[in-house]
Amino acid sequence: MKNKYSKLKIFAAILGLVLIQISCSDDFLDIAPKATVSGDQLNTPENIEGMVTAAYAELGNDHYTAPNSLWPYADITSGDAYKGGDGTGDLQEFNWQELFQINIPGNPLLDTKWYRLYVGISRCNEALRRINAISEADYPNKTMRIAEMHFLRGHHYFILKTMFKNIPWIDETVVGEDVAKVSNVALKDQELWDKIAAEFQDGVNNLPESQADLGRPNKYTAAAYLAKVKLYQAYEQDETNGVTSVNTTKLNEVITLVDQVINSGKYNLFSDFGYNFLWDKDKSGTESVFAIQRSIDDGTPKGRLDWGNALNYPMNPEYGCCGFHNASQNLVNSFKTDGSKGLPLFDTFNNSNAVEGDDFSNNTFDVRLDHTVAIPGHPYKYDPNFIYQKGWVRAINTYGHFMSMKEVQHYQCACFSKVPPFMASSKNTDIIRFADVLLWKAEALIELGRQNEALPIINQIRERAINSKAMLKDNTGAPTSNYFMDVYKPGVNCTWDQSFARNALRWERRLELAMEGIRFFDLVRWGIAAEYLNTYFEQEKLVRQYLKDGKFTKNKHEYFPIPQKQIDFSNGLYKQNYGW
Repeated sequence: MKNKYSKLKIFAAILGLVLIQISCSDDFLDIAPKATVSGDQLNTPENIEGMVTAAYAELGNDHYTAPNSLWPYADITSGDAYKGGDGTGDLQEFNWQELFQINIPGNPLLDTKWYRLYVGISRCNEALRRINAISEADYPNKTMRIAEMHFLRGHHYFILKTMFKNIPWIDETVVGEDVAKVSNVALKDQELWDKIAAEFQDGVNNLPESQADLGRPNKYTAAAYLAKVKLYQAYEQDETNGVTSVNTTKLNEVITLVDQVINSGKYNLFSDFGYNFLWDKDKSGTESVFAIQRSIDDGTPKGRLDWGNALNYPMNPEYGCCGFHNASQNLVNSFKTDGSKGLPLFDTFNNSNAVEGDDFSNNTFDVRLDHTVAIPGHPYKYDPNFIYQKGWVRAINTYGHFMSMKEVQHYQCACFSKVPPFMASSKNTDIIRFADVLLWKAEALIELGRQNEALPIINQIRERAINSKAMLKDNTGAPTSNYFMDVYKPGVNCTWDQSFARNALRWERRLELAMEGIRFFDLVRWGIAAEYLNTYFEQEKLVRQYLKDGKFTKNKHEYFPIPQKQIDFSNGLYKQNYGW
């Protein structure tokens, strides 16, 4: 499918987004028309609750051109995935992002993502203005709803910050013509992080420990997101995007916050890694710390489906379209393990390619491979009678025959719906999993030189993976691949010093969170993106020729460019990111 998505002109869109409060000097415009309500009349508990709901709704208003799952911004840009689809010209804007070659500021899909995130912020701001205008006596939920809106706004700003770095901070106090006066460089890097951190700190202070509605954040959801902000903030960058230091105070704050989440007793790892990626486990488990709530058969024409992943299904009759988000050969190889130790092959994993057939019985693998990657001849979505085939791939000569498994659902799932020519499901979209939270603490401990305290955390994640084989069987009951894993045993299968522990942690994050829209942001945070990705391009172009044009430019490509339309709209007030 070619990109036929057309959006509103940016000027009109931004007017609708942030200039809601603009006033006019003409007297007749100040007269409230009949059969309408004034702004003040909207400040009732019922109407405010509706505005809060609208702010939540924006989380699920994603589209395949600007998905909230973030796979085009963090998977295909990280070496874990190829864009996929019907060749490089199909949604070519994502191909520009993947290769870092023509990733021009004029990329319309980056502008779309920016715009949609600020729509979410605008809804939070409008709700906050209304909430602030009503008394707690009239609106008993006031303090809690304010904290919820800060949480949602913080979420949108976190994504903007990790994608674009230099962004305008527009809150509920900025209205009318003042919106156009806010520069994207008014706040320095750490000042922006402090602003985002304050959004979640309000949630820690004012949200309840539990919420009746699953989609609403609680005190510990906010603590988890605050820990994530502090971890990113700890890797201090200069103006050229280089990591200059790691702030130990922030790392200690990460540990304290994660401990609050752990000690709450609200969250735990699923017994099986694969349960994270099944719709019927959405409501029964405790691994999801924060997720976008989806629905089907909810009285609306199509439900609140996962449109952001609508392109990521195979091309077989049971599905039909569109073959995007293909696992890279490099990622598949990274799941190989040392046949004697059961640990990752840190230095030699990519010496040979595991492609198909006996490659997956002659080598040994991390169990998470078949939960993550669709492989020819292997069961698809845990159905031993539904076998993934090469013919299900759309552009096999360009992208190979692997696909992503996590975000798709079985065609017989009650959550699955065909919305021709696409398909989607009502599987919730996890933003933060408890496994991710645990690994933040492990990372902070390692960077503080306390790697021995991180060891049991990483081993806990690995132990769960080791015990996640039950669903990975063929129709004879045999394992899908040749799995052999072990935990880290200092003095037995490894030397657990800080350098080794750091490598183990970073590898663990890749295998645990692969294809979940996270990896690129990890590479940038650690300050290793340029070296890592240019090595990837040099190696991977030997199996995927289109990657020969890929090149990551240090001090430039760590962040996407500020969309040119946004700079134009600001009349040049917005400044372009360094290197662009």
